[in-house]
Parts: sequence; C-alpha cells; structure tokens
Amino acid sequence: MPIHKKLMLLGSGELGKEFTISAQRLGLEVIAVDRYAGAPAMQVADAFEMIDMLNGDDLERIVAKHQPDIIVPEIEAIRTEKLLEFEKRGMQVTPSAQAAHLTMNRDAIRDVAATKLKLKTAKFAYAGSEAELVEASEKIGFPNVVKPVMSSSGKGQSVVKDKKDVAAAWAFAVKGMRGDKAKVIVEQFIPFDFEITLLTIKQKKGPTLFVQPIGHRQERGDYQESWLPAKMKKSALLKAQKMAKKVTDHLGGAGLFGVEFFVAGKEVYFSELSPRPHDTGLVTLVSQDLSQFDLHLRAVLGVPVPAIQYWGPSASAVILAGHDAEEFKITGVKKALAEKGAEVRLFGKPAARKYRRMGVALARGKSTDEARKKASRAAKKIKII
Repeated sequence: MPIHKKLMLLGSGELGKEFTISAQRLGLEVIAVDRYAGAPAMQVADAFEMIDMLNGDDLERIVAKHQPDIIVPEIEAIRTEKLLEFEKRGMQVTPSAQAAHLTMNRDAIRDVAATKLKLKTAKFAYAGSEAELVEASEKIGFPNVVKPVMSSSGKGQSVVKDKKDVAAAWAFAVKGMRGDKAKVIVEQFIPFDFEITLLTIKQKKGPTLFVQPIGHRQERGDYQESWLPAKMKKSALLKAQKMAKKVTDHLGGAGLFGVEFFVAGKEVYFSELSPRPHDTGLVTLVSQDLSQFDLHLRAVLGVPVPAIQYWGPSASAVILAGHDAEEFKITGVKKALAEKGAEVRLFGKPAARKYRRMGVALARGKSTDEARKKASRAAKKIKII
C-alpha cells in the first residue's frame, strides 16, 4: 500500500472527524466536505470544501480540483449518481457507489432487503403526500412508525398511534427530511425486546467480520446511549450475522457497515443499514483497540484485521444541546472527567440546536450496567449554555 493517498470525505460530522483522525494516523491526506463552515471533520482535515452535495456540478468541480484516490460518503444527502460516475472513471468509492446509492434512501435499501434478499422486516409502505400516508397507515395498521426516506439521527421520525396523528406525522417528517424528495416510509410497529447495531466489516480479501453486538436506546428516533456487548442469545446473533452478511455481500465493495436489527424473542428483524460507521458505534472508541473508524479505514485500504481486542463492557451516552444557539459555552467538563473510568469527546460543532448531539461520554465497567451508569453520570454533568 502506498504511504500517501488522498481521501475525500463527503460529510464532515463527528463520525467523519474520528475517521479523519484514523486516516491521518496512517498517513493519508484528507479533504473534508460539508455544506457548512467549521464542521467537525474540517477542524482536523488537511483541506476542506463547502458545497451542496446534492448538486452534481459542485461535486464534479471539487473532485476535478482535488483528484482524490478514495471518496468516502459519510452522510446520505449526496447526489449518488455522480458517485457511480466517479467509480466508473476508476476512483474508489467506499464501500461502493452502489452501496451509497441504494442506502441514500430507506426505500431503496428496504426494497432490496425485503423483496430481493427476502430478509425478515416489519411490514412497510411508502407515501409521497399526506393523503397517501393516511392510506398507507390504514393498510399497515396502528400503531406504526413514520420516517422520511432520507434523514439522519432520527430527524422527522414519529410513532403514529391512530389516524388523527397522521397529519402531524407527515408535517414532522417533511420538516426533518433531507434532500429533495418528499417521501416517507411507514412501518409496522414491532414490539421488540431490544435493538442492536451489528458493525459488519466487509474486507477486500478475507472473511466478513463482526464487532460484538451493540445495544442502544433511542428517544425521538435518535440514539441516547449505547453499550457493548449487548446480551442476546447466540441463535439470534447468528441470524443477525447471516442477514448482515447477505445484504452487505449484495451491496459489494469494502468497508464497515452499521446494520440495525430489532430482536423480539427468537425473531430478528432487519431494520436499517448505513454503509459507514454508525453513531451507536461511538462506544468502540473506548471498548476495543480498533475502533469502528479504524476498522472502516482498514477495510477501505485493504489492510488486514487480524483480531479485535476488547477491553471489557463499555458504554456511551450523548451530550445534547437543549436549545438553538449560534453562540454558547460548554460547562462541567472537569466534573465529568472526575468520574472514574469515564472519558469525554466534544465534537466542536459551531452551532447548537435543540437535541443536537454536541459530544459523547464514554466509560468502561465490570458490567454493561455499570458502564452505562458511569457514562450517563458523566454526560449529565456537561451543560450547553
């Protein structure tokens, strides 16, 4: 592997920041791209660009300017047709242009998973208007879950308990959706026991690998805490691994995928997939020697992963802003770091929004319960003022 390669990161949030740090440790040059100034990954990258990534002409311009060897999408809101073009010209798109294209919208990847690959999923339907959502909701039944086909961090997601809630769900989904496509997916509400993220590493050469399952808790459709390992029956884990391998084999390429599942008794349901590191996987910054960002980079570069060394039960807890603010200060960091066995990562986001993730507390313990309590206590000591 040449020591020097140029990598272009499309999307420069907190996950991109950690990936950039991993890439620079192996000598790569990183150009961070996002739609706003001061994005977290821009703060540690070698260079940066600000563009609308849904604008194909803007993507063409910066790729021609920087001539990257590798293009790494970090968010969904990208004109993925251009990624297919770049790949045809010989540039490496990770994990593959097809993976980015199919997972940009929940409808495309869900259709592949349920229809083509026959994976077990909740019942679902699509809607492109409030009237269609009423019809789809009645078809699926109540309660159900409504999500934009393109969004991130749970934006626009809500649980619809009966018909009178549909109009509000449509308005909330439209407000939270990304991109230029007014379309939602409505899903059967699964009374699951718990949900997991299965980080799946598809290598250029070598077998597909899995990080220990990550449990997580959500509010407003966005993760609030995660822990590793999640306790689950071996038979259920094997089902999830089999499904994760099947869908990532179909998508092709090389890289780390965050594959989400609902677990209900003996049943395992495929939920969603991200062809990149996952927010719940921030716990891997403290749980093991190779974080999800290191694993993604190794897979992208074709560097082998001989083993993952785990350091014991671990947890993450998010640090959220409570209001919108262009100017703010962060307090309580010293108090948080006084929590024995806890660490803090502040993302450096330039503006606060209500419920925006501004950082994460990390901890290890003798058990996942102990680690969760430590991380939660540390996170609660930090305030965005």
